[in-house]
Amino acid sequence: MFELNPRIEADTVPLAEWPLCRVLLMNDANHPWLLLVPRRAGAVEITDLEDADRHLLLDEISRASQALRRAVSPHRINVAALGNVVAQLHVHVIARFTDDPAWPRPVWGAVPARPYAPGDLDRRLAELRAALG
Repeated sequence: MFELNPRIEADTVPLAEWPLCRVLLMNDANHPWLLLVPRRAGAVEITDLEDADRHLLLDEISRASQALRRAVSPHRINVAALGNVVAQLHVHVIARFTDDPAWPRPVWGAVPARPYAPGDLDRRLAELRAALG
């Protein structure tokens, strides 16, 4: 049975449910940042997924990337599935800008996370939901 890792749950806000993934917004206003978590119990690596789910994951990563492009017009989209801190399979899809606080380095550990203010969070969720269609 699928259960979301407690750390992921604490660091994110629910955004959408797609055929494979739970789509979450990282609660870090430094970067527009989506997390895709395949709802497959025990999945740790992308290679743990069945063929059809691996293909669907790639489609959903593309969909998330396109939504971020529509919503915030970033310079780059970073996609990563690290799992070094949280083993549960999850994919980061991060909008990057040449003037963001971590550029050009990876976002992890560059600056402390800055939670969204309530009104800003509502606006970000609305723009992303609109971009997701």
